[in-house]
Amino acid sequence: MVSVKVITYDVGTTGFKTALFEISKDEGIRLVVNAVGHYKLTVLPNGGTEQNPEDWWRAMCLGTREVLEKSGVPSSDVKGISFCSQVGTLVMVDEQGRPLRPAMNIMDTRATAQFGRIMGSGVKVEGLNAKRLLTFLKITGLASTSAKDSVWRYLWVRENEPEIFSRLYKWIDTKEYLILRATGKLMASRDDAYMTFLYDYKKKEWSRELCRMTGVDMNHLPEVCDSTAVVGELLEGPAEELGLDPGTAVVSGGTDISLCQIGAGAVRPGDVSVCGGTSGWVCTTVDKMTVDVASGIGSVVCADPKTLLYTADCETAGKCLEWAKERLQGTPFDSYREMFDAVERAPAGSHNVVFSPWMHGNRCPFEDPLSRGVFFNVDVNCHSSDLIRAVVEGVAMHMRWLLETSERNVRTNPDLRFVGGVARTSVVGQIMADVTKRVIEVPEVPEQCGTAGAAAVLAVAFGMLDSIQDVREIIKVRDRFEPDEVNGKVYDRIFPVFKDLYKANKKAFRTLNGQEPGTTEE
Repeated sequence: MVSVKVITYDVGTTGFKTALFEISKDEGIRLVVNAVGHYKLTVLPNGGTEQNPEDWWRAMCLGTREVLEKSGVPSSDVKGISFCSQVGTLVMVDEQGRPLRPAMNIMDTRATAQFGRIMGSGVKVEGLNAKRLLTFLKITGLASTSAKDSVWRYLWVRENEPEIFSRLYKWIDTKEYLILRATGKLMASRDDAYMTFLYDYKKKEWSRELCRMTGVDMNHLPEVCDSTAVVGELLEGPAEELGLDPGTAVVSGGTDISLCQIGAGAVRPGDVSVCGGTSGWVCTTVDKMTVDVASGIGSVVCADPKTLLYTADCETAGKCLEWAKERLQGTPFDSYREMFDAVERAPAGSHNVVFSPWMHGNRCPFEDPLSRGVFFNVDVNCHSSDLIRAVVEGVAMHMRWLLETSERNVRTNPDLRFVGGVARTSVVGQIMADVTKRVIEVPEVPEQCGTAGAAAVLAVAFGMLDSIQDVREIIKVRDRFEPDEVNGKVYDRIFPVFKDLYKANKKAFRTLNGQEPGTTEE
């Protein structure tokens, strides 16, 4: 097989990317054409965040037809499809594969009582039940430290929607639902299974002990496979909806964290990627299990069976910039270019205006679903450009906090790979370099790192690459940003103030946000 064309999908929180790639041993992974779709994330008054799984399938069908039309590539030339997907979404289906209720997104905070009852009682370590914490760590190497984890939402449905729960056949995640629609096969990749906190990564099986401890019925869990596994072939009906040929190979793929790391080329131990999608993270490739319970950071299973990913999450990264584009300066900016022009007009440090990017709570290095965004130190001389730049700098400050917290436990290589939609703009790349005081490298198509990672998984599945470790040599770097020493000193002065914003306002967040907020739709 000299070269092959494939289609990959990046299923995000509010956006769906479809990309057609040509892959070969000699030329690597080449993006031919791509398409972007969108769907709603509904925020409920009780802390729920939900999506309609049918919206994902509709976006997949529209995106597939669009890239085929744009490229002129006949459907018969497409030899396989695969997925990079948001993780931690709870999708409950019946025996016919039909969703029983809207999918519960990872930002959903409704299961606080279920989490607290099991993990917040008894003798505690770092605020968590000591015995149960040790059980999680013994079996998974990690522990569920947040009420936002799917296992607690599963229990929430059992307790609050018993009629729906009584018809539950399987609990799956986002891409597993799309694979089920496409092939009729119900199977989860190992990295998805691991993120339920019920998977024994050493034995490579679901843990009976953890299921008993949390009250999960093992019959509700799907079969597990490798990310590079060919799960099945496109069925005739779904193939017709997609515009592809029946029998096209469907490869499992992996989580967004795992495949963005691959698409960034950050696959060696010590390699770090900083992602600025709707949500974000600082992710370090490691060769051993490590956990920092207090900070909510730990190693997770990834698509590469030889490594793990030490991952620190940021709930809202690019989402903060989207909010700034739509709601600052009185009326929405016509484009991100216009917004980033305003960012360039403001000086480093935004005239001492500081912004915290915890727009929907936070997970690392502190867990608090009630924390929120703050503009601090605004005076009468402040311009809208200061506020907008402060948003970008606030996201970068949080990434620096995650990076420095990670480095307490793992070694990192000097250069950072910066990916996600916000990495497309040079001013953001330079701010990230100045704030973190590290060299920032941006891959050729940073907003397509997830789909590129899925293409790499297909290359391994088809035997065109020997292993995922080989990806590093074929990922091209588009931009490189050196940290500015003068700007770095400005950010060094502001950084301690940024970190103190949470501690100083923790009580106020609880006072203001402990009651049910109003309903909004994104």
